Amino acid sequence: MDWTIQEVARRTGVTSRTLRHYHAVGLLPPARLAGNGHRRYGRGELVRLQRILLLRGLGLGLPRIRSILDGQQDDAAALAEHLELLNTERRRLQDQIRAVRATLDALSTGKDIMAEEMFQGFDHTRYRGEVVERWGEQAYKESDRWWRSLDAGQKEGFHAEHAALQDAWDDLQRRGLPPNSADSQDVAARHAQWIGAGIGGRRPGPQMLLGLAEMYAADERFAANYTREFEGGARYVRDALVYRVRAGQD
Repeated sequence: MDWTIQEVARRTGVTSRTLRHYHAVGLLPPARLAGNGHRRYGRGELVRLQRILLLRGLGLGLPRIRSILDGQQDDAAALAEHLELLNTERRRLQDQIRAVRATLDALSTGKDIMAEEMFQGFDHTRYRGEVVERWGEQAYKESDRWWRSLDAGQKEGFHAEHAALQDAWDDLQRRGLPPNSADSQDVAARHAQWIGAGIGGRRPGPQMLLGLAEMYAADERFAANYTREFEGGARYVRDALVYRVRAGQD
């Protein structure tokens, strides 16, 4: 039994445009092409799609996902590895849930709570070295102070805006728009505003934006955020931000 691209999209929630893109980049070829040229997907393709979505959920870019999938021929063994990664992520989320519950309990009862309890499962300091080296200890302290001032909902909102930006950057590239297009520059402005929120609501200066833009493209930890679908996604974001700065908009 096999399914059309529309049926797969309806069953999985993955858009037909995304499925066509996965085919175009060699990540998810259909099982066959029907006589009318329409894509048909079988059980094996659905298993591969599940693995793609699992790895994307862990933050991996499409080139890395393809490398992993092409190097793993045993679906059962590969899914077992994915399951372990998901269990690790579940434990981290459970730690965060416990931390937020403990904070809510402390707020409602007036009892004291240790900072270590409040931030169990969170790691907002992981880039401290880069921030201090590039922009100084004061910049890190201001950002850290701002982050600690947020409640759980505000922190979730900050992360949600970043996820929305990732989607917006991907959409621009799917549409074939260059980094200096009006739509791309609108997203660049929004991205700069998001960066500003992360440094305590201050407007990021040109040098900070340029420095971050280069880090997005040069550092694989940052690049992974913007190469989910397009191998050159991090460079696209960098080019859009650099164009914004050089055009005098920041």
